[in-house]
Amino acid sequence: MTQSTDGNSEYGRKPFKRSRSHFADRITADGRDGWPVEVGRYRLVASRACPWASRALISRRLLGLEDALSLAVTDPIQDDRSWRFTLDPGDRDPVLGIRFLSEAYDAREQGYPGGVSVPAVVDVPSGKLVTNDYQQLTLDLATEWTALQRPGAPDLYPEALREEIDDVMTGVYRDVNNGVYRAGFATGQSEYEEACRALFHRLELLSDRLAHRRYLVGDTLTEADIRLFTTLVRFDAVYHGHFKCNLFKLAEDPVLWAYAKDLYQTPGFGDTVDFRHIKEHYYRVHTGVNPAGIVPIGPELGGWLTPHYREELGGRPFGDGTPPGPVPAAEEVPASHHP
Repeated sequence: MTQSTDGNSEYGRKPFKRSRSHFADRITADGRDGWPVEVGRYRLVASRACPWASRALISRRLLGLEDALSLAVTDPIQDDRSWRFTLDPGDRDPVLGIRFLSEAYDAREQGYPGGVSVPAVVDVPSGKLVTNDYQQLTLDLATEWTALQRPGAPDLYPEALREEIDDVMTGVYRDVNNGVYRAGFATGQSEYEEACRALFHRLELLSDRLAHRRYLVGDTLTEADIRLFTTLVRFDAVYHGHFKCNLFKLAEDPVLWAYAKDLYQTPGFGDTVDFRHIKEHYYRVHTGVNPAGIVPIGPELGGWLTPHYREELGGRPFGDGTPPGPVPAAEEVPASHHP
């Protein structure tokens, strides 16, 4: 959920505060907000660089919603109009016909003063933004889109475990998902140290929690695992150096490293990850933190494919369901962008 280029140039120069989602309409089975779940009506706009958008990419894959909810992938590099479709022929999204995601924002609300963020869901017939509520979007994919999910789709937000899932996710969001940004965009030493120490304290608690259990809640994959994974998979590549979150690397914590590898090697997780997009976005766009725009050549990625042995802890990744099928050809991450 990253703002415009002008805003990125200010990171590291002014206190960081996570914006609330301005467009919080929900797409539901009963259409109570005016947006009913329908096959092909909506288009998910995401950046493979963005951890908040990556939640939606993973959920969509695990639930088998590719045919129901189409996907637009933005360029990881932004200009002064933020997320753009320069990866597509003619620099336009082939379905929405727009060059910039901001055009869908403008179609919904002229003069909107906030930033243009991903993930975003756009109504294809009208071209209007429906929602940029990154916190609620994946929960609705899991609970409101059930009629369109694939046979064997996992229950990522089981009702009996929601209270525990919500509790775990609250700490993960505050100290980990958002914590790396609070540390990386800090404007003073004390602000940085407070965020960094809270981050690593939470990582230690999570490591302890996962030492004898395969997943964060219950014995199957849930929304909580998705939300932690999207930060962990970026940790050594960008947060450790770029954001100065360097008390230890992910690869130096045996439990968290094995957990992250387990998820990465699970269909629906690693096959959505694009390390090239991740590194280019953070190091080239956040000019307030990295003025030279130099992208490091490391870290080496082969470790993501090494054995993790987490299956010895038991657990059933998809519960009574099955893994997702192959990635649609048009959505495959280039081989040079991953291990």
